[in-house]
Amino acid sequence: MVNFIFQEAVKLVEKATHQWQTPSNIALVKYWGKTEPQLPKNASISFTLNNCHTKTKIEFQKIQKSSEVEFDLYFEGKRKDDFKPKIAKFFDRIKEYCPYIFNYSMVIHSENSFPHSSGIASSASGMSAIAKCLTSLEKELNPNLDDNYLTQKASFLARLGSGSASRSIEGPLVVWGEHPDIEGSSDNYGIKFPYKVHPIFENYQDCILLVDKGEKQVSSTVGHNLMHDHPFAEQRFKQANDNLTKISKILQEGKIKDFIELVESEALTLHAMMLTSNPYFILMKPNTLEVINKIWEYRSKSNSNICFTLDAGANVHVLYPHNEKQQVEEFINAELLKFCQKNQYICDNTGFGAQTF
Repeated sequence: MVNFIFQEAVKLVEKATHQWQTPSNIALVKYWGKTEPQLPKNASISFTLNNCHTKTKIEFQKIQKSSEVEFDLYFEGKRKDDFKPKIAKFFDRIKEYCPYIFNYSMVIHSENSFPHSSGIASSASGMSAIAKCLTSLEKELNPNLDDNYLTQKASFLARLGSGSASRSIEGPLVVWGEHPDIEGSSDNYGIKFPYKVHPIFENYQDCILLVDKGEKQVSSTVGHNLMHDHPFAEQRFKQANDNLTKISKILQEGKIKDFIELVESEALTLHAMMLTSNPYFILMKPNTLEVINKIWEYRSKSNSNICFTLDAGANVHVLYPHNEKQQVEEFINAELLKFCQKNQYICDNTGFGAQTF
């Protein structure tokens, strides 16, 4: 494994400000089940989104070395002390790799381009943005550090805040988890999908239907932990890794019908794991099923390449190639909006990962 422990500062940095915009992502092959410290039980692959992102600015001020990490947090302009415990836990996890965080007080300003608790992975975009700000400070402290190394380290650090955040540093396709068919893949950080993708999958569209914007009744962390004694866990981990082999070929060869079948199966399998855990739980809502059935009906009648995937929640990600954008969005407006809370949805597409702003 790459040694991500910070070795030494070669420059004195009294004050610094770094700001990054990092996206959410949507997994095509899902990871569900992990071991400490945030290591996946199977490999996964995701589309990096473009419009659904978090913007984070961190102001660093040098202080006498402290025994605790000193930071204040503002979310969308308001002080958010109730968010601090999660960030403090993240800082505790990374202290071995970023010991310089004890030498600075930090003021963190963060905002999302999408509604909080809208079923879009805000922890992925949020934690990856903080990780990028930290590695930017690290680059200031030691300008000799290689940019590729720092990209890997940002993904590594983000993973310790939220597993899926490891997939939000780069894009448009990112693999996280060691896999024999994906060169360079690792459990410790995400990597860009290393093979040439067929043009049909370029600039892929994702329309996120906000079926239910409430807090989930069961958190993803709890759900992951329920895989430890799950009767179907080992079969599921094998299935996911087999599906990653399949989707790698599909993405390279442009077999879109096979893509549809695999991606929808993965989404439903994720929720099948929830239905069969102990305790069992359901995150889909009645309107989730209404949307799925409407998509199947439309695809059957029109021969469209529309499909859906689901995260660990009720909202539906409607996926389709760019060349069907107009037709599918007309269908969404005519047939699917009525199943969304307040007719709300977000149109997005694949993007290229973190960027400064």
